[in-house]
Amino acid sequence: MLSIQHEIFLEVARRLSFTKASQILFLSQSAISKHVKALEAFYKTALFERHGNTISLTQAGLLLYQKGLEASQLKTELHQQLQTLNATFLPTTRLAVGSSTTITLYVLPPVLSAYLRQHANMQVQVLNRNSSNIQKALLDHEIDVGIVESLTQVNTLTYTPFITDQVLAVCSRDSPLRDRTLRIDEIPQVPLAVREQGSGTLATVEDTLQKNGIRPADLRILIRLGGTEALKNFVLADTCLAFLPKRAIVKELAAGDLVEVPIKNLTIERTFHFIQRKGTENNELVNAFIRFTRRYYSELE
Repeated sequence: MLSIQHEIFLEVARRLSFTKASQILFLSQSAISKHVKALEAFYKTALFERHGNTISLTQAGLLLYQKGLEASQLKTELHQQLQTLNATFLPTTRLAVGSSTTITLYVLPPVLSAYLRQHANMQVQVLNRNSSNIQKALLDHEIDVGIVESLTQVNTLTYTPFITDQVLAVCSRDSPLRDRTLRIDEIPQVPLAVREQGSGTLATVEDTLQKNGIRPADLRILIRLGGTEALKNFVLADTCLAFLPKRAIVKELAAGDLVEVPIKNLTIERTFHFIQRKGTENNELVNAFIRFTRRYYSELE
């Protein structure tokens, strides 16, 4: 239904980058350029405008991209329906999943391993960004499904609950905070290391604290770090307090390298959600992945 040239064009248009498309498709940039030029020759019009090191879609390119996405969705639906008629029809199928940092590092690896063992014809690509950027990637058609932490919901997306996760206040074994139990009203006096803006973990922490009378502006923030691992490694080397997902620090807590700092009458929890674009809720490929992933963790817990 879609030629190889069209598939390549869609990837370049999705990323607005020949370099990124070549990395994802495992093709050289020269091969990518050759296929795009062949399409431009066929349609007798330019599909991209070059601006130094960046590119953008022309009006014709945008039209082809929009129609290409529709054709790609039809192709997926056709393959799904054919498989219900003939179980031996197993075309190689690509699934693009976007997930926030905690989920990518600590939740998805075991379930993806189990999923791929049962679906040998699948090729899964995982995009790792913070929660707000995963929402954007889904709306921009970069991914088929996203998994994010608690965020303000967008009315063009649908949200399906996945699993819950606890966020703990922790410090290093060398911190003077290690033997303390804090009151909520003491938190503004404690030096903090936090995640970057757009992080689902940070949004959950700020929302919970605000419900307890502490505004983000009240916090004594020493540093903001992009990513769970960066934040964890900073706290291991420092004496400040940080709020980290429990799933991300199981080993460090067990080894005593990180210590939970209890805060009276404060529990921070969030729910991870699958997100889909409205209008694509009947995509059986995505829905089957969601069912598999939810079942995998329900059996574990």
